[in-house]
Amino acid sequence: MNKILIADDDKNILEVLKYNLVNEDYIVLTAEDGVQALEITRREKPDLIILDIMMPGLSGFEVCRILRKEMSILILILTAKVEEVDKVVGLELGADDYMTKPFSVRELLARIRAMLRRLPQVEQHVFAGSSNDDVIPPVVKAGNIEIDTIGHRVFREGVVLQLSPKEYDLLLFLIHHYGQVFGREYLIEKIWGCDYDGTGRTIDVHIRSLRLKIEDKPEKPEHLLTIHGFGYKFED
Repeated sequence: MNKILIADDDKNILEVLKYNLVNEDYIVLTAEDGVQALEITRREKPDLIILDIMMPGLSGFEVCRILRKEMSILILILTAKVEEVDKVVGLELGADDYMTKPFSVRELLARIRAMLRRLPQVEQHVFAGSSNDDVIPPVVKAGNIEIDTIGHRVFREGVVLQLSPKEYDLLLFLIHHYGQVFGREYLIEKIWGCDYDGTGRTIDVHIRSLRLKIEDKPEKPEHLLTIHGFGYKFED
């Protein structure tokens, strides 16, 4: 049974979401500010956290940034802010998905189900819509990058990198298919699943974040390469 934390200072939203999530047989935790959200997450280790941006104590952005340095957890940002820059900031900080208020509870539940379906896929080391060629070995290496697919850890020159779940999946997929070029829509389907309704911008944001973590010169990448007009690939 999956455990979900809802962090929002709006008690009505907390009650509505908790009611609907409990009816879906999830274990539900709640927090009314950012500091409480951090404390509960560190203690309870939920599978997924729904984060409001505008919270007292610590904002959802700050909570997201801190959690990404400490653990691997699915993060869905839920906010009344609708500007594109806020969505990009959330994704760059490591959020896996993003919804704006007012929102459809049915759509939110569908997104949560889609996000949580990735957890067993990662445990089995396969990707969405995988074939036998997509079964991942225990250790994947390319250049100075080594991925422990059992422990879900990524090393760069022996140092553990802090990656979001989707950054991990994206990097693993590209390294496992070393030298092959993949378009944005294909990567979204393989990493996020066919029911994800995000855009190619999501891939761009995650690629940029990965370059900051694995490239010596992110502005002149040598590994995560853009093939203009086609997509992305990993090379050493």
